[in-house]
Amino acid sequence: MASINLIEAFQEFKDAENIDRPTMMKVVEDVFKTLLRKKYGSDENFDVIVNAEQGDLEIIRHRMIVEDGQVEDPLAQVAYSEATKIEPDFEVGEELFQEIDLYDFGRRAILAAKQTLASRISDLKKNVLAKKYGDRIGEIISAEVYQVWKKEILLLDEEGNELILPKSEQIPQDYFKKGENIRAVVRKVDMKNNNPVIILSRTAPEFLAKLLEIEVPEIFDGLIVIKKIVRDPGERAKVAVESYDDRIDPVGACVGMKGSRIHGIVRELKNENIDVINWTANTQLLIQRSLTPAKITHMDLNNDTKHASVYLQPDQVSLAIGRRGVNIKLATELTGYELDVFRDAEADEAAQFDVDLEEFSDEIETWIIDELKRVGCDTARSVLNLTPEELERRTDLEKVTIDEVRKVLQAELANE
Repeated sequence: MASINLIEAFQEFKDAENIDRPTMMKVVEDVFKTLLRKKYGSDENFDVIVNAEQGDLEIIRHRMIVEDGQVEDPLAQVAYSEATKIEPDFEVGEELFQEIDLYDFGRRAILAAKQTLASRISDLKKNVLAKKYGDRIGEIISAEVYQVWKKEILLLDEEGNELILPKSEQIPQDYFKKGENIRAVVRKVDMKNNNPVIILSRTAPEFLAKLLEIEVPEIFDGLIVIKKIVRDPGERAKVAVESYDDRIDPVGACVGMKGSRIHGIVRELKNENIDVINWTANTQLLIQRSLTPAKITHMDLNNDTKHASVYLQPDQVSLAIGRRGVNIKLATELTGYELDVFRDAEADEAAQFDVDLEEFSDEIETWIIDELKRVGCDTARSVLNLTPEELERRTDLEKVTIDEVRKVLQAELANE
């Protein structure tokens, strides 16, 4: 039987594990049908049989036996006298099946077929790789550092495919050594000289989103949704989340007990500060939350120009702006509003007219002052900033006592 072992003859088959067998068989069949068309002018009366399990290939030619001198189509018909040379028992009207010896094509044709097959398999592997990672864009993968260069890092996945982590997609504090396993998100798949180039990223918002999905089961289950993420990689990130279940606090769920869920992510992102805030459709409230950890006194909002003037107490201005302006920049990206921060002149002035509670020891009993201090009220204005109901709830003081204290403090500040 004239056959050829494909695994031995075409070494590329061994490297084609990612290509499914039906596709592989179709490629081999197409390559040899091309050979047939070149040699015989047509492949209509030939069957190419590929045994993918054993790596064997057979080409069977089938022609109808006709009377001598009646052959009209040499590709589809064969003369009776010629057929009987192959098998004496043949009769006119029967079909002759004849196996083609592959070496009849000639050494040069076989080498050309081998090169064509290798090229087709190479293209298939590229397409499979591009599709595999094209379908995984936005997913986290783990890969091993193979080579560290100045502008990028070359990584290998579990199948030995090459992946690229450019310097621009690395966190500034990132430092990797050869052989180290790192996590990153698949950013995009580029084609360069017909070769797929898989680009990874550790700075993309999707990387933080996927880390949160891994650490927070409620996000994975869809009970909490991430509305928006903005990042200054390695410095700060703001994550707006919303819960579809009223019983779940989205911020608390993301942070975890004593920060247990967020700490692992912060370490992965090289101590990037992560502010998790509750998403709201109320623009004013969203801006207020986005400027965390600063506390806003009031703001002027212009929805037409997407601009907000935010006023804060003097000690809160630097918190709102943040180091190198990162906090206000991220708040602007998160809300979509241009934010301008101002010192609140009224709050600044009011801050100058405050009196320590100890100064009222001749008018207010010491145990009352101690009780107010216990809940964080150590000045007259800090007490007046809370409503009587709030004071009654937070302290052990009766309503009558609270009202008397407030009158004393109001009178003192009014005199000032």
